[in-house]
Formats: sequence, structure tokens, C-alpha cells
Amino acid sequence: MKYSYEFKKDPFGDLGIILPEEICLFTDFIENIATVDQVDEYIEYIEKVLKGTFEDFEIELNATSVLIKKDVTIVENFFRNVGPYENSIETKQFIELLLVWRDKIPEIFQG
Repeated sequence: MKYSYEFKKDPFGDLGIILPEEICLFTDFIENIATVDQVDEYIEYIEKVLKGTFEDFEIELNATSVLIKKDVTIVENFFRNVGPYENSIETKQFIELLLVWRDKIPEIFQG
């Protein structure tokens, strides 16, 4: 993994992922993924883009969307009061972030 990350509990006891400033908006997207199946579905879409089955693919969640292209994935947050409103990351690094989150889901959403 090219980017550092850590997990931290918020004041309500919910576990979140902390990412470097240059990719911080991916936190908004990733933390809205609640199941392993959902991560697997997104990875399937990414793999189809990487293989050329799709030219690109967009996933929209509550306040964010990601546009997945072969080399780069761009996240946009529609409701931020201040910038940045958009971050980008290499698509293969995006898969790695999703896999990190996937491994943590059982702990995050237990109970």
C-alpha cells in the first residue's frame, strides 16, 4: 500500500479510517461501505474497468461518488463546505484501500 492509513474511533465509538490529506475524501466514500459483499461488488466493477470491459464506472453513495478509470479513480464529495471537493488515487491503490476496509468490516460493524 502506497498510502498510510490508520483506524480510529470517533466520540461515539465508531471505527473509521484516517487517510493522508491528498486522498482524505476517500474516507467519506469508504466509510459508507458496510458489507463485505458490497466491497466485493465494487472490486468486480474495478476489475472490469482494468480489463477493458468497461471504459469507466461510477459509483454514487450518500454524499460521494467515485469515477473509476483504468489508471486513476476520482472521488467527489457533493456536500463539503470547504475544499477540496475532489481527490484522486491510482485505481490499483483504490483496490488496496477497499481490501483494507474489507478486512476491517467484521470489527467495525459487529454487534
